[in-house]
Amino acid sequence: MSARGGKKKATKLSRSARAGVIFPVGRMMRYLRTGTHKYRIGMGAPVYMAAVIEYLAAEILELAGNAARDNKKGRITPRHIKLAVANDEDLNQLLRGVTISNGGVLPRIHPELLSKKRGSRVKVDIQVTVPEAEKRAEPSKSMKKPSIKKGKGKPGPTPRSTEKDKEAVPNSTAEDGPGDGFTILSAKSLFLGQKLSLTESELSKIGTIKVEGIINPTNAEMDLKEGVGNALEKAGGREFLDGVKELRKAQGPLEVASVAVGQANGMAARFIIHCNVPQWGSEKCEEQLEKMVKNCLSAAEEKKLKSVAFPSLPAGRNGFPKQTAAQLILKAISNHFVPSTTSSLKNIYFVLFDSESIGIYLQEMAKLDAK
Repeated sequence: MSARGGKKKATKLSRSARAGVIFPVGRMMRYLRTGTHKYRIGMGAPVYMAAVIEYLAAEILELAGNAARDNKKGRITPRHIKLAVANDEDLNQLLRGVTISNGGVLPRIHPELLSKKRGSRVKVDIQVTVPEAEKRAEPSKSMKKPSIKKGKGKPGPTPRSTEKDKEAVPNSTAEDGPGDGFTILSAKSLFLGQKLSLTESELSKIGTIKVEGIINPTNAEMDLKEGVGNALEKAGGREFLDGVKELRKAQGPLEVASVAVGQANGMAARFIIHCNVPQWGSEKCEEQLEKMVKNCLSAAEEKKLKSVAFPSLPAGRNGFPKQTAAQLILKAISNHFVPSTTSSLKNIYFVLFDSESIGIYLQEMAKLDAK
């Protein structure tokens, strides 16, 4: 038909535009046909593949941008992409077999190199303390024997353990160390003489650590589905879960940076301090994180606890970058004891579960020592 009376030609839309994605759908279809020429490929397969790859690219770029900003750089480099992938648990598991060119290496100290040194010290302490306890017990037995022979009648009732004795048991275990399965990598003395220790372990063993209080980084609803909360639920069992439900009803939703203290049923610890972790990128998130750490320490001091364990904060899309979190948490702990005159806390353990967190916290601890 002529141009005057004819219909207007409709503009052609690409398959990517029709699907609402940026990545080329046609190119994905061509790659799928090249790699899987023996199989039938549906029309929705390249669309789904383009959408997934686009989402992964956006996720990695967002985390890499955060890493570049933490390092005070205006341009994303392969090193920042390497750190972004290593900081996210899901991306690290997905791309664990991928080598990023010019990405560098992650800071890592092999635990076997440190566990031998620390393990030998623990063994020496045990060998020295056991004979002293036996020597102290021998004269007490010799003093009791003549009194038993001279006494007549039925023996008296055995003394019952009081609540003070029960409270003294975790104190002695906390002073000896965090227990089996926990390796102390580094230690530092704080303002009032408290000992801050970096400890390596597995996430599943957090419920067995021999301290009086365990910090549980969670949300407003005190959710136990992921991370440290899930490990604590498995260690404490049904009794611990019921205690958290009762605490949730009594306290209600936690405000950002606020804490709630509950019983650590079924675990070596006495209390669990639940804290609502602020999300990265929210208003005054850095100040809120420092406030949360100080609230956890204040809650432990109110309960007269002598030792607490800080697990590493969860990393992810809304989680803090590990470098920033390490700087803020260590700064908050160090500043908390400066204005105080006394504190019941004697040992603070950072429990780390991955090699990159260990390298970052060791680096930040060294900066504190330099200051």
